[in-house]
Amino acid sequence: MTSTVRRAGAFAAIATLSLAAPAFRRAAADLATPSLEWGGAATFGLVALLAFVVDEDTVGFELFARPGDREDGRLYGLLGFSLAATGLGVLTVYGEFPTETFVGTVLLLGYGNLAAQYTKARGRNPVIWSVAFAIVGAIAAFVGQVVAAGILAERGDVVNAMTAQVPTFVFLATSGALLGALLRAVLFERDDPLVMLSVGLLLWLLVELAADVGVTEIAIALGVTIALGYVSYALETASAPGMVTGVLLALLTIVLGGYGWFVILITFFGIGGLASKFRYDQKEQRGIAEDNEGARGSGNVLGNSTVALGAVLAHAASETGLLGMEATLSPLFAAAFAGSIATAMADTLSSEIGGLYDRPRLITTLEVVEPGTDGGVTWQGELAGVAGALLVALIAVGLTSTTPLEGAVVVVAGVAGMTMDSLLGATLEGSYLGNQGVNFLATLTGGVVALGLVVLL
Repeated sequence: MTSTVRRAGAFAAIATLSLAAPAFRRAAADLATPSLEWGGAATFGLVALLAFVVDEDTVGFELFARPGDREDGRLYGLLGFSLAATGLGVLTVYGEFPTETFVGTVLLLGYGNLAAQYTKARGRNPVIWSVAFAIVGAIAAFVGQVVAAGILAERGDVVNAMTAQVPTFVFLATSGALLGALLRAVLFERDDPLVMLSVGLLLWLLVELAADVGVTEIAIALGVTIALGYVSYALETASAPGMVTGVLLALLTIVLGGYGWFVILITFFGIGGLASKFRYDQKEQRGIAEDNEGARGSGNVLGNSTVALGAVLAHAASETGLLGMEATLSPLFAAAFAGSIATAMADTLSSEIGGLYDRPRLITTLEVVEPGTDGGVTWQGELAGVAGALLVALIAVGLTSTTPLEGAVVVVAGVAGMTMDSLLGATLEGSYLGNQGVNFLATLTGGVVALGLVVLL
């Protein structure tokens, strides 16, 4: 066993201490001693204290030490891990953060890291690391939530408590594992606290939004999204982080938005990815091809889909009454979702198709510029962009509650967002904004225009 795997195993053992949280809460209820509810947070607080004071010449130091820890003479990796868990533990007492979710989050990171380090030590490629993290992390999170629910249950109701929320536990475990795998792929090992807190806060939100998830719904969502994620990676339309990001976004969309919303999103992923591959050699010769042979990375996926994800979450919040939001707001968020995706589709097609034609003109001055110049447009590209926005609108009208008039709004929003992308490219991109920032602002424009026009109409 390599030192990295052994260290990951030690961290997984520490993560298992999270099961002390439901045990202390159960004891607090049985003994009518509220102070015992702090036991979960206190357990990790104690580990953090020991990590700070342990001597570097001890076996324990060698077991947990990362390369940077040896240089500093302190177990800062274990300290950060434990303090993040302590913070989430405090939220279980003061912030109504579910104890089951706390346990699942900590176990997810601990055992997900162990699986990733094990596959890494066996010479596997980074894709396998991410897959191993996601699968093992999801299993650990699911088991942890089920066990915690059983510990917290009233006597005589243990079995029912452990099984009643299985669909929700599966959804939370999978969503958290996908986010964790994504963050692990783009961050460093020392960033465990950031990963844990990010996963925990996402799952806290999803607990409120997905209270009524059914077994069939989550099974279909998992099967479809994972299959499509594999296809996108196999066809090399997405990198490994891009694939994980797409699967996570698709899973949240199908569960919180619905199948119609999911079809809109996956149509963009599919057509956008294939458009990047279209005549790739010719684009490469012109210097306008996407990096990584056209495979979309996580930054590209998030730049184009963050606004849509926000609309999905806002829609779910309105449906559940979270934060006092009303269900009547749901159509507005549906329009924002479709408008942002119409923008992403229009922009992608206009760039990938338009870049194949000569004599593009700068959108601000109409002067002829070189192909690939930020802000340069061609009539062929603009036409392809309009077609892309129209396709999104047709799907929205056909598969969601979007009316034909609202479908026309989606087309207008998509074109407006595409135009904003070109304007930002001609003025701010390169100097003040990167490509992902431009994509985000363009899709935000499309979403806001769609929402505003629906309100006016």
